[in-house]
Amino acid sequence: MAGQVNVLRGVDLVIASGETLGVVGPSGSGKSTLLMVMAGLERPSAGRIAVAGQDLAGLDEDALARLRRDRIGIVFQSFHLIPTMTALENVAVPLELAGRDDAFAAAGEELGRVGLGHRLEHYPSQLSGGEQQRVALARAFVARPGLLLADEPTGNLDGATGRAIIDLLFEMNERHGTTLVLVTHDPTLAARCRRVVRVEDGRIGT
Repeated sequence: MAGQVNVLRGVDLVIASGETLGVVGPSGSGKSTLLMVMAGLERPSAGRIAVAGQDLAGLDEDALARLRRDRIGIVFQSFHLIPTMTALENVAVPLELAGRDDAFAAAGEELGRVGLGHRLEHYPSQLSGGEQQRVALARAFVARPGLLLADEPTGNLDGATGRAIIDLLFEMNERHGTTLVLVTHDPTLAARCRRVVRVEDGRIGT
């Protein structure tokens, strides 16, 4: 049986409300794991993680799911859209789970903000990569989370499309005052954030 692997070691990081933070470092350094721990998708074997003053260690899986639904938006490299749902349905999901009566109206408005008001009834397979990532962004922002975690959001996109997605990400961040943590291998992209930290061998430098 494999032994325990410590991906992150001695990490001490405080992120201010409304801050934009770029996280860079080589592949396998622990960048994505750091994001997963922040989202409560992975639990640390030691230490403390708090989001908006709430200690994640004290939350069970249901409470963590509610926290992600209400307070944390996540954008992945590979979109993670539900293939059997339209763009509108994908964006409405977190609001429906929260019991919002206006879930579809709000989802339609958010898709309009990312330039997809004409693609509401299209399925992921009918959308380009850039359009799928716009849907993912709309889904991440629709509940107005206080924290947005983006893990290589342009990794599967061509240069021009990737730049458009990043412009949209920062535009939406500014509009809503959302705290943004952006994991990227691109130092130029990370430099658009107000602060950049480097993860190397599971540790954080600057």
